[in-house]
Amino acid sequence: MSTNGSGYKVLVIDDSNTIRRSAEIFLKQGGHEVLLAEDGFDALSKVNDHKPHLIFCDILMPRLDGYQTCAIIKRNADFSNVPVVMLSSKDGVFDKARGRMVGSQDYLTKPFTKDQLLQAVQQFGIAQNKEAL
Repeated sequence: MSTNGSGYKVLVIDDSNTIRRSAEIFLKQGGHEVLLAEDGFDALSKVNDHKPHLIFCDILMPRLDGYQTCAIIKRNADFSNVPVVMLSSKDGVFDKARGRMVGSQDYLTKPFTKDQLLQAVQQFGIAQNKEAL
């Protein structure tokens, strides 16, 4: 992992194939390793197996929604420090507040741009490097 914000392992959790693929393309162009999950259950096994540095998590998903997924990740001592950024097509104050209540660090409204996504990675990558020092 480099200190310039590139080269992070990023997990993108979204039930939309289009969103997952867009995020994957943008993140790979930014020099990051990308893991994809289509729902919360799929994501939990990938978090455990691959230990990502940052997680983007959709809110509205079948089976296990983004709030539940984030809460489970944050309750695990091994992953409680991994930043989680909630993804949603809604830009509501309630959604942002609820995301913070379950432990997310930020909120990104879909559709997002390449710059917005890479800026979020850089923001949390720099924060993680400071914690590691």
